Amino acid sequence: VQLQASGGGLVQAGGSLRLSCAASGSSFSSYYTGWFRQAPGKEREFVATISWGGRGIRYADSVKGRFTISRDNGKNTVYLQMNSLKPEDTAVYYCAQGALKGTIRTMDSPSVYDYWGQGTQVTVSS
Repeated sequence: VQLQASGGGLVQAGGSLRLSCAASGSSFSSYYTGWFRQAPGKEREFVATISWGGRGIRYADSVKGRFTISRDNGKNTVYLQMNSLKPEDTAVYYCAQGALKGTIRTMDSPSVYDYWGQGTQVTVSS
């Protein structure tokens, strides 16, 4: 599986961006696709995840109500719509795929994901 993240950029606080994660290769029906982010000097942080069928969705508390994850399986693409952006959302955003191991809460951990994209930079100015 190859993942290609795109859509990052520079935006003012309060603005919006939509990230895309395009997948190629095999995509198993049990795989979740997640978004993580990493700011300079910080650990990689869970943002959101979605099941292959779209029914299983989970968000980090820090983005609930502002970010929306969705997918179009016909296009093999997962999206992250980011609204009301804040300077603290500035980071490199990565998408990843992994099989569900246990409950959806387990998908918060980067270690359960098997495949990673290259990352796209999101910068929010104040």
